Amino acid sequence: MNCFMIIIEKPYVSDLMIEWLKDSQHPVLANEFAKGLGIEDLHLVDEEETVRRINGGERLYTNSESALSWVLTHTANPALHRAITLCKDKAAMRKALAPLNPSVFYAQYSYEELRGVDPAELPLPVVLKPSVGFCSMGVFVIETPADWHAALETIAAQSATWKKQFPEEVVDLGSFLVESYVEGTEYAVDAYFDDKGKAHVLAVFRHDFASAEDTSDRLYCESDAAIREVTEPMRLWLNSVNEYLDACNFPLHVEVRIQGSTIVPIEINPLRFAGMCCTDLSWYAWNLFTYEAYLENKPVDLPALANAHQGEVFTMAMLKADETVNNPRPFDYDAFSARFTHVLDLRRFDMDATGFYGCLFLQTDEQTADELDFLLHVRLEDFCH
Repeated sequence: MNCFMIIIEKPYVSDLMIEWLKDSQHPVLANEFAKGLGIEDLHLVDEEETVRRINGGERLYTNSESALSWVLTHTANPALHRAITLCKDKAAMRKALAPLNPSVFYAQYSYEELRGVDPAELPLPVVLKPSVGFCSMGVFVIETPADWHAALETIAAQSATWKKQFPEEVVDLGSFLVESYVEGTEYAVDAYFDDKGKAHVLAVFRHDFASAEDTSDRLYCESDAAIREVTEPMRLWLNSVNEYLDACNFPLHVEVRIQGSTIVPIEINPLRFAGMCCTDLSWYAWNLFTYEAYLENKPVDLPALANAHQGEVFTMAMLKADETVNNPRPFDYDAFSARFTHVLDLRRFDMDATGFYGCLFLQTDEQTADELDFLLHVRLEDFCH
């Protein structure tokens, strides 16, 4: 019997993950989303067995934070609940990990309190974001008081759309965090704590931006250079984090800023790896299913895997629709794909449900590196017809 459980949930699960689930016959909760896929070959198990497994401490993985509400409502695993809650609430996480970064400023405000904040009294620049959030929704870099007021207007204008796309367990606009803007290179890391609470790093993505003010999730790059530089420092840092989190058999997707030897957390996302099944980039790059490595407790020498691909960069680009454009026209996936030399996959998302046209998986090298710069700056609406 498999000693773990998998929950797949809306808004999206990749064909790659579905095929892996079918081939492996690993147990999947028979929720409405899984049953609605209409795939007979999935090994679906009922709620009673799923709850028994989770309460018993078996490993759990989900592709989407939309599953968190079910886990918290139906299971009775105090350690798991604490880890989920602490990770998902950015303000609580910042407070718990404050001893690791005592110089980082943070403050929490309700949505109603934001209008009463005098931005001139904040230690600008700062970042404003929901205490519970996902995929950079509602995240703003504030450099001037004018930026603050513009951010509040955007939140007011877009909040209804964000609430429609994600439940409050994923994006909750009732509470906001204001924290120091941290310099350095940003990375996203897929990792997990084993049954003894020790950290294992399975993927390292450098998060690139078009400018200092950019907060988008447009570009994440996995390469030998990034893995060689970041894997071991992140493993050691995550072990320090778990002294406060105290989690075991727990997957997480971590976003951090690194400057020199200093690592500052941006957010820690529980029970999943890179969202919207973007952790599949590791399969395209190194033939590695990160969720398989975690669930089956398979040792992974990530630097050794990447060393065989020196000079190659594997990228996932989240193709987010411009929120200021009403009723955007259909996206021309074929024309967009034709702009690149080596497309690994171009996934099409339900834009109304996700806010994204899709996700591009791309391979580049020194000769095609300019394609990444194009991705960072392209106006996606130019491909809408």
